[in-house]
Amino acid sequence: MPGRPRIPIGGLILEYPMSLGTYDKYEDAQKAVDYLSDNQFAVENCMIVGTDLKQVERVTGRLTRGRVAGAGALSGMWMGLFVGLIFTLFDQGSQGSTLAVMSTVAFGAVFGVVWALLGYAATKGRRDFTSVSQVVATRYEVLVEHKLAEQGRAMLAKMPGAQPLTA
Repeated sequence: MPGRPRIPIGGLILEYPMSLGTYDKYEDAQKAVDYLSDNQFAVENCMIVGTDLKQVERVTGRLTRGRVAGAGALSGMWMGLFVGLIFTLFDQGSQGSTLAVMSTVAFGAVFGVVWALLGYAATKGRRDFTSVSQVVATRYEVLVEHKLAEQGRAMLAKMPGAQPLTA
């Protein structure tokens, strides 16, 4: 409906959400919702929302022509194995099927090396490292339907230990 505030997250919607608290760690927000659940609170009206998102990239190593060629060969071999096995499934004569699979694996390895080295050369050394990246939240907010906010805050006030940063 127009004029109604909604927070859609992954297909989930809360009507008039209100904050029960904000936590530095996801585990603390999860612990708060678990505490509410243990005390018979209607947790199906809650959601944990990660806020202040940031991307973290961890550099895992140096990228060299050798590593690129090795990864390309391995990737190509897997693809060649897959294609070879598909060929043998539809091959009427079973003679030479091992040779067919081995040759598609070898061809896949060569193709993978060439393609990977071409891709590596196209970067012209602008990214000579490998890494993994992840989007993480800086804080986690526990939201609840407005009609249950007061009850939820009262219950969390009795929770031993971790208290929210804000309520």
